[in-house]
Amino acid sequence: MEPLFGVVLGLILAVASPAHDSCTCATNKWAVCAEDGPGNCTCRLPGSDHPVDCSTLTPKCFLMKAEMIPLQEKRLWRPPHGVSDSDGIYNPDCEDSGDFKARQCNQSSSCWCVNSAGVRRTERGGRSLSCSELLRTRRIYLELAHERSSRAFGVPGVAKALTQLFESRYKLHPKYIAAVKYDPPLIQIRLDQNKKPRWDVDIADVAYYLEKDVNNDSVFPSDSKLTVSVNGDALAIEKLWIYYVDEKPPEFCMRQLAAGISAVVTVVVLTAGVGIAVLLLLRWLRTRTYKKFESKEMREIKAPSLELP
Repeated sequence: MEPLFGVVLGLILAVASPAHDSCTCATNKWAVCAEDGPGNCTCRLPGSDHPVDCSTLTPKCFLMKAEMIPLQEKRLWRPPHGVSDSDGIYNPDCEDSGDFKARQCNQSSSCWCVNSAGVRRTERGGRSLSCSELLRTRRIYLELAHERSSRAFGVPGVAKALTQLFESRYKLHPKYIAAVKYDPPLIQIRLDQNKKPRWDVDIADVAYYLEKDVNNDSVFPSDSKLTVSVNGDALAIEKLWIYYVDEKPPEFCMRQLAAGISAVVTVVVLTAGVGIAVLLLLRWLRTRTYKKFESKEMREIKAPSLELP
């Protein structure tokens, strides 16, 4: 009876395992998935009650919010260091669609306005700060540096490999890749997306996923590694810089700039003043030495002569 029971149990596990494995998120390893019906799998991120669409990239706002969950409530996730976003990650307020809300605030009642990539574009203010609209990041410049290779990569091959990477891994339509420039080991990519249809991924989400991949902290499942191959040769990306361009210029006030200029002017004036003072002192000392020397010569000339008897 026991062997028969073992066979039946093995068959049950064999049938159940594929169903369990199928309830995973192919584009987000941090999503918690569960079957809520026959063949129906629903995935959610920590810190968000909104379902995650695992057929495309998860919005950056939802990802950043999940990163802010205390470590004891989620798996360890090293914060990213966006090279051009000096504020780093914070606990954002997200729309139901996954977009950032135009105004973001922290627990100390400090608020600021962000663009559609979640990057601060104004000075910090109080709760009374008004952000009338969420300005779209219409262009993103990506600068990548790859490891030195014994073989030289051609520009067409690099452009083709990266276009395929963005399309297959990050679900980005090639029409949004405006330009690819290559000067070994530096690669420059320009993404343009003035308007985004609902079904297309946002270039800000693509840049964030790429940043996580380069920092060895991929959002994809562990069996999906970032690999770039140019005509069969591996292109190992080791550095990444990201620059955001919005529909309108940032609205940082001039106070910090004015303070910096004032400091520079003060240093220049003080330096010039010290220099002039040193020159005057040297001139005074030189004149004083000359007068002493002249007085001594005059005394020697006017010395009384001896009279003969």
